[in-house]
Amino acid sequence: MKRVLSLVLAMALAASTALADTSWPASMFGFQSAITPALKRLPAPDINGPLPAIAMTDGLTLDWLMDQPKPEGDAQWQCLTEALYFEARGESLDGQIAVAEVILNRTDSPLYPRTICGVVKQRGGGGCQFSYVCNGKTRMREKAAADLAGRIARAMLDGAPRVLTDGATHFHTRGVRPSWSKRFAKTASIGAHLFYRQPGSRG
Repeated sequence: MKRVLSLVLAMALAASTALADTSWPASMFGFQSAITPALKRLPAPDINGPLPAIAMTDGLTLDWLMDQPKPEGDAQWQCLTEALYFEARGESLDGQIAVAEVILNRTDSPLYPRTICGVVKQRGGGGCQFSYVCNGKTRMREKAAADLAGRIARAMLDGAPRVLTDGATHFHTRGVRPSWSKRFAKTASIGAHLFYRQPGSRG
């Protein structure tokens, strides 16, 4: 009898030792381990990298623009920055980007000069294509507005998509109605501006 009892106790001890062996999967015993593997930390975003995916579908965001390094560029960047500042600094982000689209759409068109500076400084019909040029304005006094204009200009020159104006080549404020607005296709209405596409501007 003692021999049988000793055998039973030995088997029970062996079973308990096996259950305590952490190398056995917990699922074999009908329960899940409460230990969760450590989560891997994702790397910080590269703000100097290419445009984010959202910019390629929904347009640029203010947060992304402000995360970029201080903008700089050549004469073409400077001309676009000044045009955005003097023509649209009071507009929303979309409103300023839309004006940038108009200028860049003109540089792509056979109907206009092939450079940004050529487009914004173009004269004809007794006036200027962009009023600030005729007014002789060049000094951007509002630093925050100038900085944002420069960031928008840099992003647009670096390949941000033109998703707001459907190829517009013209715009005007709501308070005026130039003669060409009756002949050109209206493509967008953003803030204080209405946008139009000149026939034949796409070549």
